Amino acid sequence: CPPMSLTAATSSDEEDDSDSSTKPIRSEKKKNPASLFQTGGDPPKEKKSKKKVPPKGAESEEETPETLQKNSNKKGKAKKSKKKEERPPSPVIEVDNLEEFVLRPAPQGVTVKCRVTRDKKGMDRGLYPTYYLHLDNDKKVFLLAGRKRKKSKTSNYLISIDPTDLSRGGENFIGKLRSNLMGTRFTVFDNGANPDRANADWSNVRQELSAVVYETNVLGFKGPRKMTVIIPGMNADCERVPIRPRNDNDGLLMRWQNRNMDNVIELHNKAPVWNDETQSYVLNFHGRVTHASVKNFQIVHSSDPDYIVMQFGRVADDAFTMDYNYPLCAVQAFAIALSSFDGKLACE
Repeated sequence: CPPMSLTAATSSDEEDDSDSSTKPIRSEKKKNPASLFQTGGDPPKEKKSKKKVPPKGAESEEETPETLQKNSNKKGKAKKSKKKEERPPSPVIEVDNLEEFVLRPAPQGVTVKCRVTRDKKGMDRGLYPTYYLHLDNDKKVFLLAGRKRKKSKTSNYLISIDPTDLSRGGENFIGKLRSNLMGTRFTVFDNGANPDRANADWSNVRQELSAVVYETNVLGFKGPRKMTVIIPGMNADCERVPIRPRNDNDGLLMRWQNRNMDNVIELHNKAPVWNDETQSYVLNFHGRVTHASVKNFQIVHSSDPDYIVMQFGRVADDAFTMDYNYPLCAVQAFAIALSSFDGKLACE
């Protein structure tokens, strides 16, 4: 893996919103972030990762006018940013082959900055909105669309590389997000075949790209959510280790539950920090999030909480920014974001 310099967007001691991605952070004592995600068949070193938990009484995650914005359950009280253009845009990213790009891990050292829009117009769209993912730059390059399937016992979102074709059988189907009955655990699959339809060497069977677990706290779902994100590890060539479960007992969720963490990485949402001045909990989104929402979150590895693997937050009623870094790909990050919209979790 090429060496990686941490960008300013991942620093917690930077206070400005500027996209100073060329400024490396003091990182003498930091390991290369890529090493956090490398498993490649060796026993992982992730066993310590359960220790980070948000403070018990956390009622709101937050960000102030420039970089921090209150993240409470109350809608719309947050101050809006003065100028929309101030939100740092995505670096130039070439999307040559869309299908390949959305499954490829983000390049090391580059934060891929995206925008998610929610479309509730038209029949059924109130219950089944369509979500669109674009690169957050001048060209607004389309990446993915997602929508919840109707008549499905559990929440089941189809993810497509065509904004107009969200059918399961279409050739644009690229992945799906499926929840358990409670709507608290989610699994993200690529577009491979169900294990029932496996070929002789299992090479066509779908891969699990990630899983998300939401825990209720003492307030039910009110207050900051606690998220655990489970992803396949990366091999020495910085490629995702394929996880192709043969049955439901072999997936990412079961491996995580049984603490069988070979080739599996555990991530968490970053605990907000108490701010005496505003009397609330805060997270620094570096100008990328401008509205309070219980859905705002940052995902980190417990061994390096300054390296933001992914962040997501509201910038308008139906618009959100979604930024992701190595080792996530667009499908993983978009599916994790979709899980946070799910009806049983939404408390706004």
